[in-house]
Amino acid sequence: MVGQASVQRQSGVALWRQIADRIRASIASGEYDATGRVPPEIILAAQFGVNRHTVRSALAALAQEGIVKAVQGIGTMIERKERLNFPISRRTRFNEGIGAQARETEGLLLASAEEPASDDLARRLQLEPGAPVIRLETLRKADGRAVSRATAWFPAERFAGIEEAYRASGSITAAFRVLGLSDYVRVSTEITASHADGAEMEDLGLSAGAIVLVTHSLNADPDGIPVQYAVSRFPADRVQFTIEN
Repeated sequence: MVGQASVQRQSGVALWRQIADRIRASIASGEYDATGRVPPEIILAAQFGVNRHTVRSALAALAQEGIVKAVQGIGTMIERKERLNFPISRRTRFNEGIGAQARETEGLLLASAEEPASDDLARRLQLEPGAPVIRLETLRKADGRAVSRATAWFPAERFAGIEEAYRASGSITAAFRVLGLSDYVRVSTEITASHADGAEMEDLGLSAGAIVLVTHSLNADPDGIPVQYAVSRFPADRVQFTIEN
């Protein structure tokens, strides 16, 4: 059981958010599986050394995320929703990875722009600094629920028109195919986790304090030439990763 020492009063992170994180972690680890519900507010308040109002705020945030649900006369019940499994491998594909687990998938183009590559982006895509790249802002949904918010960059000279191709298909793989690239492979994937910021909460339908898994990924064509660099955010309570060799 997580104790008071886990809550830091002068850490710069609100107490209710810290408590929500601890409860979320306890649910994920199966700590409350025997009862199927979160301990009462008075017990949690004593456990974390805070008042019940602070605990109530934490539970309200988790309820907004769909992780728990208050049931009158019973308490705060854990909502059992299976997370989608997203396999990461040499041939990572969104529709193949998540599509088989959902009745319907959807890819939306939120915005696009042509811009000069920063030094870091140019290094990743093996371009000259300042070379033109096309940036796509996309949102992917599975059965109506947002499961990915991504920012992706492509060499503009090679992939002119990729925004229209993606808007028509809702798929990066299909857009590549339209532009003459029939196959590509995953070169690298870096995974981190953070609290969702304001834009991510709005786009992914999350509440304050929600955790997102962040991937920095690089794809290349069969000759090893980079074709896409992307930063994608996944709601941690909706998606889990499986790393495949």
